[in-house]
Amino acid sequence: MKELIFDQTGLPEQVLQLKESPIPTPKAHEVLIRVKARNINPSDIMFIRGMYGITPKLPSSAGFEASGVVEKGDETGMVKSGTRVMFTAIGTWKEYVCVPAAMVIPIPPQMSDEIACQAFVNPMTAYGMIAESGLQAGEWLMITAGASAFGKFAIQMAKSKGIKVVATVRHDSQKQLLQDLGADLVVNSDSEKIQKVVPEQTEGGVHVVFDAVGGMVGAKALSTLRPKGKMMVFGALALENMPINSGLLIFKNLTISGFWLSTWVEELSVENRMNAFQAVFGFLLKDDSQVDIAGKYPLEDFQAALATYQTPGRNGKILLVSE
Repeated sequence: MKELIFDQTGLPEQVLQLKESPIPTPKAHEVLIRVKARNINPSDIMFIRGMYGITPKLPSSAGFEASGVVEKGDETGMVKSGTRVMFTAIGTWKEYVCVPAAMVIPIPPQMSDEIACQAFVNPMTAYGMIAESGLQAGEWLMITAGASAFGKFAIQMAKSKGIKVVATVRHDSQKQLLQDLGADLVVNSDSEKIQKVVPEQTEGGVHVVFDAVGGMVGAKALSTLRPKGKMMVFGALALENMPINSGLLIFKNLTISGFWLSTWVEELSVENRMNAFQAVFGFLLKDDSQVDIAGKYPLEDFQAALATYQTPGRNGKILLVSE
C-alpha cells in the first residue's frame, strides 16, 4: 500500500515521503479500513512539525481524520465488511489503516466520503465550543480566522442559535463569503483596528472569542471583549504566543481558557457524546449547510496538495483521496 511517512519532524513539503508498505493486519478488536478520503487540517501540519500536543513516534504517518470502507470486520461482528465509516487515528494519510472497531462511526447513506472525512474535527470542535461557551441568543461571538473550515462551521452553528457573530479575515475577498454564511460583522485583522471597530459595532464588545490564531491577532481579539468576557483558545495558526495585557484581564475581569477536542469528547458521557454526533451529522446533512472543498488530490500528488493548502485566501478544504 501507499502511505505518506516522515522520519523526522519539519516542514511537510520537506520531510514527507511516499512509500510502499505492507497492508497492516488487524487485531481481534480492530477493523481494516480502505481509506477513501482524508482532509488536511492545521493540526496535521503541526504534528508533522513536532509542534502539536501529541508527539509523533518516528517514523510516522500523518493525518488524524478520514473516511473509508471496512475491508475486514472485527471478530465480534460489531462492524461488518463493506461498512462505510469515518474515524480518527494517528496516521490516516495511507491507503489502509487498522482502527479499533469501537472507534469507527458508520457514515449516513446520504453523506459523501468527502464530507465524512471532515465531519469530526472541525464541526465537532465548533459544536463543543459553542456548548461550553454558554452563549445565549442575542449575544456576540468573535471568531478569528473566520474563513477557515472551523470558522465557517462555527458561524453557521452559532447563527442557528441566534448568536451574533463577528469574524476576522486577512483578505477582503473573504468578507462577502462569511456575510453570506450569516456573519453580522467581518473585519480584516491586517488592515483594520479590530480592537476599536469591534467594540463600536457590538454595543461595547463581544461576550466570547474563539481564537485559532494567537500572536498579535489573539491579543487584539482579547481587547474586543466586554467586561467579564471569555476567550477560548483552540489553535495557534500564527505559531506565536499571544502577548497578554495583564491590566486588561484584571480591570475587565476577563477569562482565558483552552479547548482541545480530544479532552472534551473523552469527558462526555456516552449519551452526551451520541447527542453531539447526532447534532453535528444533522447539521452536515442539512440542505442549506455549506461545506467547502477547494481541491482533491491523490496521495501521489501530496506536494501539490500541500502547495494548494498554503494558498493565501484559500476557501475550502484540501483532500487527499483514493479510488
